[in-house]
Amino acid sequence: MKRNNLFSGSSLFIVAFLLVATASTAQDTTKKRSIDITSSFKPVLKDAAKINFNATPPSSDTTRPRLQYNIPNQNLVLGYVPGSLKPLALQVDTGGNWGNESYVKAGFGSLKTPYLEAGISVGDGKTSGLNIYAKHISSRGKIEFQDYTNTDVALNAFYQSSKNGEWNVRLASKQERYNRYGFQPKTISFPTDSMGIKYGTWSGRVGFHNINRTAFGLTYAPEIKIDIFNDGIKNSESNTYINLPVQKFIGKNFGVEVAAEANLTRYKQGAKAAINNNFFVLSPAILFINKNINLKAGIKPSWDNGSMKVLPTVMGEFSAADKQVTLQAGWIGYLRKNSFQYVASLNPWIWAPGYSNNSRIIERYVGLKGSLGNHFSYSTKVGFNTLFNQPLFINDTITGKSFLVVNESKMKAIHYDGQVGYTVGEKFSLVSTIIFNKYAGLHDNEKPWGLMPMEFKTAARLQVLKDLYVKADVTAFNSGPFASKTGRGAGNTGLDLSAGAEFAVVKNIKVWAQFNNIANNKYERWHQYPVYPFNFLGGIVFSFAQNNK
Repeated sequence: MKRNNLFSGSSLFIVAFLLVATASTAQDTTKKRSIDITSSFKPVLKDAAKINFNATPPSSDTTRPRLQYNIPNQNLVLGYVPGSLKPLALQVDTGGNWGNESYVKAGFGSLKTPYLEAGISVGDGKTSGLNIYAKHISSRGKIEFQDYTNTDVALNAFYQSSKNGEWNVRLASKQERYNRYGFQPKTISFPTDSMGIKYGTWSGRVGFHNINRTAFGLTYAPEIKIDIFNDGIKNSESNTYINLPVQKFIGKNFGVEVAAEANLTRYKQGAKAAINNNFFVLSPAILFINKNINLKAGIKPSWDNGSMKVLPTVMGEFSAADKQVTLQAGWIGYLRKNSFQYVASLNPWIWAPGYSNNSRIIERYVGLKGSLGNHFSYSTKVGFNTLFNQPLFINDTITGKSFLVVNESKMKAIHYDGQVGYTVGEKFSLVSTIIFNKYAGLHDNEKPWGLMPMEFKTAARLQVLKDLYVKADVTAFNSGPFASKTGRGAGNTGLDLSAGAEFAVVKNIKVWAQFNNIANNKYERWHQYPVYPFNFLGGIVFSFAQNNK
């Protein structure tokens, strides 16, 4: 029975499968076959053509703009000028210029040295300004008659009379007192009134210049300066200087320059006839300036007391693209007035000279200057110079208490000067300068009496705190050969170290101190005239602003 049931179940399954298969294959063959195609095409009209009003963009300018910069030399080295040191080893630092601010600086020193300085400044500093400056200092050394007094008063003013014109005026007076303390032997006695030296100078200057170039490319700066000088014993001198320079640039690179210069001197020595010493110079030159080259070439027809000489003016600077190295070269000539006022500024212990003439100087030089990074700068220059009518100084042959000015008609000099500096804003600065001069080929004198063959200076400034500044100065030199009644000599070497400090105690009051010849070295810049030993000064500075903006 069980077998039949299994068979009947399988049979039912097979029959059902066959029925489904037969139904799936039995379709309606009467229906026609077709294909449906769907398309997105829609007939539209073509857009009408329109004019394109879009502006054509300008073509890019790939040219590099040429910008002209006239940056002053930050490592200025002046031409040859004999140096000098006054009895005080190093003078008090005046603190620089003030900006629309007035101040009074007072102090006292160890060598019975009163010190007083004052400055007044008024004006807006843009269109007008007036500065009045006064200074007095005196000292009494440990050697008999080693005294001196110096008083200066100066007035400087400027005024813009138009948008492109400015007047400059200066009036000044300087009174100096010295004593002839360099006599030997010291047992000699002199009347007191025969020892004193009194120099008085009255100066005036008026100048006018345009601030910017005119529409025709002109720059001009005429000026006139008059000095009246005397020594209080019937020796007097007047010096008048007139300069009329005009410069015109043609385009951005080329220019021309013309200057007319007159230097007039009238020197009266006691009851003798007055001496007129005049020279005139005309200086035409052409200029070329671009980014890396600065050239000036011209001549200087000069009339020295009627004698005409043509002096050269050829100077060039060639800079690298990064301005870190600049090559300098030149061949220049100029005249220098050897007036009583000028030689007394070099050596105050002279007798009034019996003549007045002019030096003619020819310089040929080559050098380098530049900077490394943002803090270090340098310059170096070597030159071969020829000097005509160079003043020299020898001790008088009686006591040596004064110097005679003698003339050297022609001499040659190999000159070298170098300078390095390191500056970090207003926080720190260090500048060192060295000068060498090798003299030869003298025609009238055995040696270049009184001219220094070597001079070295270093000045350092440091801001220790916000209101505390310290400084230090080192000076070393060789005083040069001397001639006196006791014989000839090579001169001595001097080394002087000074230091100072300034500290603000309250808003408008500072205290200051300065120490001179700290090592207490005994040396002579001029033969038989030793400088002061160690000395110090100290005091206060009171400042008050006149413009509180």
